[in-house]
Amino acid sequence: MDILIKILVCLLAGVGAGFGTGFAGMSASAVITPVLIVLLDIDPYTAVGIALASDVLASAVSTLTYRKNKNTSIRKAYPLFVSVIVFTIVGSFVGTYLPDKVLGSYSMLLAVFLGLKFLIWPVTADKNRMHSLNKKYFMLMSVISGAAVGFVCGFVGGGGGLTLLFVLTAFLGYELKTAIGTSVFIMTFTAFTGAVSHFTMVQTKLDYFVLSLCIVFTLVFAVLAAKIANKQDHKKLNRIVGIVLLVIGLGLIALELIKHCSV
Repeated sequence: MDILIKILVCLLAGVGAGFGTGFAGMSASAVITPVLIVLLDIDPYTAVGIALASDVLASAVSTLTYRKNKNTSIRKAYPLFVSVIVFTIVGSFVGTYLPDKVLGSYSMLLAVFLGLKFLIWPVTADKNRMHSLNKKYFMLMSVISGAAVGFVCGFVGGGGGLTLLFVLTAFLGYELKTAIGTSVFIMTFTAFTGAVSHFTMVQTKLDYFVLSLCIVFTLVFAVLAAKIANKQDHKKLNRIVGIVLLVIGLGLIALELIKHCSV
């Protein structure tokens, strides 16, 4: 029975994390972390590590899908990429001291906010907008926002992908598909860096069965979501991303309520 429960919980986490990654460039850890903490009683720091490890392959394969459909802008995102990686390590180190006080709240609120944002104020920019921005502004905003995104991902263990999606579309002029494709590219390395940092800074006893299930389920649903997303026009994709994020955000809120009621 314990094995069956673990499979079902990891499947639930994988569906939410995979759809969030493939449709919205969301960090899988934003979903997996609270699910493992609440439903399997895994300690917060270990849950973050498992979630980040699950994010690596899912984000990498999603990147390939978006890249194949010419919906990435990797070269232009290098300053953002470097800044995110550096501050993911910083955030992960700081997170060793207070991981349980911030897990969940940031991600669920951001998911609900962005869900409503994409439904009410959809991203309508085309691929030319980012190239029209002032180069100094673009560089400065990339470094500053990258520092914020990296720290959030390393410290909170989730929300980095959503923060990155918001930054790319709101401040750096990316159209939605390119923002998602670029986001999952950066989150591949961010998740890898965060996972290695978590497992090397603190010695934890891993449940390799749960880790394997989360990796596989997240990968399967991320690939499915990425393929569907790349076939949609901007209007439909805004609507899909909005609905997916709202469902995930409300689901995380429900988990938080369950956690408080069980205390």
